[in-house]
Amino acid sequence: MEEREMARMPVDIKPSPKGRLLKEMAVYELLDKLEIPYLRVDHEAAATVDDCHDVDEALGLHICKNLFLCNRQKTDFYLLMMPGLKKFKTKELSSQLGVARLSFAEAEYMEEFLDITPGSVSVMGLMNDRDHRVRLLIDRELLQDEFVGCHPCVNTSSLKIRMKDILEKFLPCVEHEYTAVDLVGE
Repeated sequence: MEEREMARMPVDIKPSPKGRLLKEMAVYELLDKLEIPYLRVDHEAAATVDDCHDVDEALGLHICKNLFLCNRQKTDFYLLMMPGLKKFKTKELSSQLGVARLSFAEAEYMEEFLDITPGSVSVMGLMNDRDHRVRLLIDRELLQDEFVGCHPCVNTSSLKIRMKDILEKFLPCVEHEYTAVDLVGE
């Protein structure tokens, strides 16, 4: 795929499929079907929260941190959404979930369950988790935000979507619930 330059202004229309992966286009199709408005900005690959500074400015928010985690046995998998600037402590989350030890899940599970590659982890990937292998966790602080920023299953575009639409339209459609967690991150 060709490199994308940072768009000057976010747009609220579905892009042309030219040069885009089917999984990205499937996100826009689902958002349109659910009548979920969004702003989109295209940019060069942004694999970390630190890479998203220009994206944050363009969308007027902070992209949230999305972490794909698993238990030691690699039988339970979690997608954690948390504020992008907050530090993550595995011990803090493990105790809330009653799990002995959490770690970052390997890319093969991310691709198998969410059809997402490292650097592109997003709540949007839950549309591909038809077997419900991944449990969504959302930091309560993030739940207070009106908007959330996320990738459309690729890290060369970012979306600004109302949190209410994620919770009330998107998650019911993809048959996932969420668990609110309290992360201090210090």
